[in-house]
Amino acid sequence: MLAPAVILMTLFLITPFILSFWTAMTNQPLVPRPTPVRFVGMANFVRILTDDLFWTSLWNVTRFTVWVLPVQCGFAFLTALILNQKMPLRGLFRGMFFLPAITSMVVVCVIWGTLFQYPSGPLNQIVGFVSGGRIQPIDWMGNPDWAMFSIVLLSAWQAYGFQMIIYLAGLQGISEELYDAARIDGAGLWGRFWHVTMPGLRPTHVFVLVITTIQAFKLYTQVAILTQGGPKSSTETVVHYMVRAGFEEQKLGYASAVSVILFLIVLVIALVQRRLMRRFDV
Repeated sequence: MLAPAVILMTLFLITPFILSFWTAMTNQPLVPRPTPVRFVGMANFVRILTDDLFWTSLWNVTRFTVWVLPVQCGFAFLTALILNQKMPLRGLFRGMFFLPAITSMVVVCVIWGTLFQYPSGPLNQIVGFVSGGRIQPIDWMGNPDWAMFSIVLLSAWQAYGFQMIIYLAGLQGISEELYDAARIDGAGLWGRFWHVTMPGLRPTHVFVLVITTIQAFKLYTQVAILTQGGPKSSTETVVHYMVRAGFEEQKLGYASAVSVILFLIVLVIALVQRRLMRRFDV
């Protein structure tokens, strides 16, 4: 029964992934050329690790991940806690809050691009109204100090619904008997939250943190549509760097080497996260 799924995954996921390791050690172009493909060993990796733009892109995506994790996961957790309570139209609210997660990122970028318009976009008008005109219009996409922060906002808004659903499933998996026992023991609202809810969500926290980190390091669409890596490379990411090398410069071997490095980085981070979460019993 599993054979069809295993065969398809092997053909379209596992085999290309394994071949990318070999391609990374060649000068394979995107479009076949008369000159033969040569084995270059670790030359592509050396070029990548000595390229300042790669380190800039890695720093940018790390900065994005550090910013988006607390915003996205925190808001998802808070929303799940609220929507897990018994309230009128609870199902409707759950659907409304989940809607951005099933909306195409391209559409989200177009909408938020309109909100970020400089100088008279809706977001700048709100900032000016709230500050009484004391804060001047912000060039959200054109200012290197604000561009990545703007991408964090739209990314967290678009994707938090997925984490919210995961947290809701985790909350509903906690037995009500545990809460009843805590009440009998005299635990208040905070005591039940800290000693029942948080331990019960331990596997959920680990899953959400790891999956969000992986998705954050794959940041591409927002950058490709809104900033193209600018201004001044302040939003250049590893995946955008890889796509430019592979498709614009037609260096498939070089791009494959970037993908291998990114895979190893994400793998190490995910393993470290799981180990730390278990060690600190979160």
